[in-house]
Amino acid sequence: MTTMIQWEPFNELRDTMDRLFDEGFSRPWRLLSPAENQAAFPVDIWETDDSVEVQAALPGVHPDDVNITAVGDTLTIRALRSAPEQTPRHYYVHELADGDWQRSFSLPTGVEAGQAAARFEHGMLYLTLPKSQAVRPKQIKITPGNNGHMITN
Repeated sequence: MTTMIQWEPFNELRDTMDRLFDEGFSRPWRLLSPAENQAAFPVDIWETDDSVEVQAALPGVHPDDVNITAVGDTLTIRALRSAPEQTPRHYYVHELADGDWQRSFSLPTGVEAGQAAARFEHGMLYLTLPKSQAVRPKQIKITPGNNGHMITN
């Protein structure tokens, strides 16, 4: 005896939507193509009174394989993660992409790129870009005199 199952036209759509909610929103990089995924290392960029601060996660990257440039108001971070030399593997999950990663960002303000400081610890890049003197906040002091009247010539 053969059992027949009624075809539900929306089952495939429902399964796809379930996968989107299960994987897509909790791990959005899975929705990117492999080329886009390689460039999707996460960063935080914030501003203080004196500098622009950047923190980038570059797991498995050696500090010598990181290139940082600042031209005008654009910061570019480029990193190379080399494939380890080993025997072929049959992966169940393969999310650690090898290759060349690059991201560029428009900075919120002018910086002194020549005075930037960078350090690399445990796969994290920390970058401090001092703001240019022209855009740093200036304190204007009031000098007493003439009982509050303007002096004109």
